[in-house]
Amino acid sequence: MILLTGATGAVGSYLLPMLLERGERVKCLVRQPDKLGRHRVDVQMVMGDLKELSDPFMLRQSLRGVDCVIHLAGSLRDQPGHPVEELNGLATVRLVEGAEIVGAGRFLYFGALGASPVQKTRFLRSKWTGQAAVEGSDLESTVFRPSIVFDRSDPWVTLMERFSFLPFMPVAGSGKSEYQPVWAKNAAEAVIASLDLGADAPGTIELAGPETLTYAAMSALVAEMAGRPRPVRTLPLPLVRAGLDLLKAAVGPNVFATSQEAELMQVSMTSPDGDRDLRELGIAPSTMADVLAGRA
Repeated sequence: MILLTGATGAVGSYLLPMLLERGERVKCLVRQPDKLGRHRVDVQMVMGDLKELSDPFMLRQSLRGVDCVIHLAGSLRDQPGHPVEELNGLATVRLVEGAEIVGAGRFLYFGALGASPVQKTRFLRSKWTGQAAVEGSDLESTVFRPSIVFDRSDPWVTLMERFSFLPFMPVAGSGKSEYQPVWAKNAAEAVIASLDLGADAPGTIELAGPETLTYAAMSALVAEMAGRPRPVRTLPLPLVRAGLDLLKAAVGPNVFATSQEAELMQVSMTSPDGDRDLRELGIAPSTMADVLAGRA
């Protein structure tokens, strides 16, 4: 049985049906089962999320009968009482240790391109903590390191589409950080390819799309694909950070963006090998323009 975290996210919403079509038995760690749609009757469910993995009972329930873990879930921002270091790093450590105890054979983990112990953003440092735990375990593992993952209706694309109703597209900082955006479906296909390869799967797979775009260029592209092309205007990062912190204080943790996320968009996430790893898995990655236009 496979334990899948992040089943309702961008990658998970593609991956879950692919796993079920293969005849896999899947257990999902979910907070809102209704987001699984019609597949909620096809899987076992454990009600919970990453912050609750500190509960030994929850951890045992999640991993009982599991021989493979696919850990997609993560958080770009702190949750009340739970920093990203816990949600991305410590939660992964707990899953790895639990998987070793129950004798799971494989652990597939979604980290991030650019993750390192000395990164200036807490998100990327927390992702490194998770990656180090996976790579340091005795489990047969694969670490996927994606650049920015997107889909037609993901929260970031939706936010940019809303911004396109303004006279210009606001971008925090210089907008010059570079990404190789990878479609969530292509990322899910890479997971399936890794499962097919079994023990022959690479230990690390970089998930980079077929083109390199700056953050400003991606923002402009989303506006253009929405039918509302707009010029890009950069805003000083300290001003954006202060404004988002004030907004979060006023409306709470469900604010549309946080200063943590604004800072993350200043860090390039690219692979020197581009989309080589995807193509070596037999996947022809789609461009952002083709996906947003419905051509992929």
